[in-house]
Amino acid sequence: MNKVALYCRAGFEKECAAEITAKAAELEIFGFARVKENSGYVLFECYQQENADRLAKEIPFRELIFARQLIVVGELLKDLPVDDRVSPIVGMLHGVITNGGELRVEVPDTNESKELTKFCRKLTVPLRAAMREQRVLGKKENPLRPVVHVFFIAPGCCYVGYSYSNNNSPFYMGIPRLKLPADAPSRSTLKLEEAFHLFIPADEWEERLASGMRAVDLGACPGGWTYQLVKRSMMVDAIDNGPMAPSLMETGQVNHLREDGFRHVPTRTNIYWMVCDMVEVPAKVASLMGDWIVNGWCRETIFNLKLPMKKRYEEVAQILERMKARLEENGINAEVFAKHLYHDREEITVHVRRRWSAVGGRRDERE
Repeated sequence: MNKVALYCRAGFEKECAAEITAKAAELEIFGFARVKENSGYVLFECYQQENADRLAKEIPFRELIFARQLIVVGELLKDLPVDDRVSPIVGMLHGVITNGGELRVEVPDTNESKELTKFCRKLTVPLRAAMREQRVLGKKENPLRPVVHVFFIAPGCCYVGYSYSNNNSPFYMGIPRLKLPADAPSRSTLKLEEAFHLFIPADEWEERLASGMRAVDLGACPGGWTYQLVKRSMMVDAIDNGPMAPSLMETGQVNHLREDGFRHVPTRTNIYWMVCDMVEVPAKVASLMGDWIVNGWCRETIFNLKLPMKKRYEEVAQILERMKARLEENGINAEVFAKHLYHDREEITVHVRRRWSAVGGRRDERE
């Protein structure tokens, strides 16, 4: 198997292809991307057979912005017989995977592929049984073993492959399944909830999304992101000249300050979270977020960067590199990750977590 398939949002195949090409080159792995517009996936074919597996192991999946999933695959299986689709699929994995931990039968996230999902659900049961019989899958699911993927791109046509459970998306099709709360002020609330799921390990939620924390929401109106913070019993300063949802104000957890988010300077010294979903030039937003981290005004931040019309991956990569360089120049050790979320459109979501300050060799006093 000398290819990797990357799932992405339909319409962002070029960005996904540019990113995997650049990341592969950093590892001195070379090949070429196959891109079909609005297909919801990208194929990257390596010139050397073993390098697809290297990509799946060595590119940190969480560092990929536009990919929802990355799997190693072989040649496209075409025209699967109607009376036996299982055998060719299982045969493709003989000698490749033994005792896999889980099976996912998936499709691209496109309108055209939605009709395939019902078929995939039906196929999963007999396919899982056959794979267990042939020891492609283990007898029980094992989160520590590789995940087996069957990726249908059309009726009777699929790619078969695998991903590593310690370096992939844990979600089916790479998409967290979230439900819009009935009392949320706007659909944008799902962006922040999805970001929490992707950027913060579940076993750290109790510590990093704790009740009683202080938070700031820049550009808060009408309160979609504030809603997620209030839901977790945080106390929130909502910064926006516009109106906030009355239901949020009635909680007693929200202090609404009618100010410009770009001019607001916090007076508190115990702010843990700052979140921001303002529509502005991405470089300007990134600079403001850098101010908050460099000045020690917050410990973690999640914010959106609106994407430019052209060279979206290249510009975003440059902005993030400049941010990382600025933090390093100021002696700040921070994690910076970005993702094109399922609930994002023409933007990406960025997470920055300040770990400690190296100035004078002292750890961040809030650590």
